[in-house]
Amino acid sequence: MAQFFVWYFWDMPREILLAWRNYLVFNLEFFSVGLLLKTWFAPWHQYKWNYGRGFDLAVFLEVFFSNIITRILGAFMRTVLIIVGLIAEVFIFLIGLIIVVGWFVLPILLFLGFGFGLRLL
Repeated sequence: MAQFFVWYFWDMPREILLAWRNYLVFNLEFFSVGLLLKTWFAPWHQYKWNYGRGFDLAVFLEVFFSNIITRILGAFMRTVLIIVGLIAEVFIFLIGLIIVVGWFVLPILLFLGFGFGLRLL
């Protein structure tokens, strides 16, 4: 009986917490939140134009604004991906919290269920 209590209240909660941590870490890696934050204003898919040789005002403005647009698009898309990743992280955190709390509540519910069932007899 003592082994059951050690397993139920020590070994298994530790395994649940390790699995929960792995899911949280995996989610951040899956959405590459760290990398997206480091490259937040980089051009989207590395689309960038070269100015070329010489100076032509029309070409300069076209290339300049094209590069600005790709950086704005990159920042927008990275922001969306970061937000989605963080929302998924919150859901994983809440689900893990429910599982951990539920693990400790289940024996209480079992005894309450037996008591309620005996009262019905």
